[in-house]
Amino acid sequence: MLKNAVKHFCVITHHKWVVLKLCIKAGIPLRGMLHDLSKYTLPEFSQGVKYFAQGKKSPISVEKQKEGYSKAWLHHKGRNKHHSEYWHDDTAKIKDPIMPYKYACEMVCDKLAAGIVYMGKDWTKEYELQYWEKERQTAQLNEKLQEFVTKVLTQVSKVGINDTVSKENLRKIYDECVGIEKQV
Repeated sequence: MLKNAVKHFCVITHHKWVVLKLCIKAGIPLRGMLHDLSKYTLPEFSQGVKYFAQGKKSPISVEKQKEGYSKAWLHHKGRNKHHSEYWHDDTAKIKDPIMPYKYACEMVCDKLAAGIVYMGKDWTKEYELQYWEKERQTAQLNEKLQEFVTKVLTQVSKVGINDTVSKENLRKIYDECVGIEKQV
């Protein structure tokens, strides 16, 4: 158990480090510093240790497979605005509002970092777009933000992260997709 705790700590810290570097490139360093701090809290960390998958996939996915739901995910999504599920509300008139720019960018950085960390040396610039194409079908995310994610990940698959993730480029893509519509 202690061994899994140390390994889980290392994986989530590595993930946070990759997100931080991407968020700095994206011009949102504060979001990178604050990213996923809840993963170090007892409700999330203890589940992460219990369902640790050797750093090859999210313990949340393992917990969902074994238990049918994830206590860690229920805690996590309610505290982290870069997750679309934070914004989703089935009882509201607008079920999936447009996430503010900083959280939408953090979401993309998070997706890229997760792929980089979990895939390790097997990660390719095409990986996240392929993963997103499956995930998108059930995503609880505003259509305009789905288009934003798709455009960013498509660009990453063509030219790589370094030529895609910049403050100017991400802002341009976000504005093209979201337009001047009132944001949350």
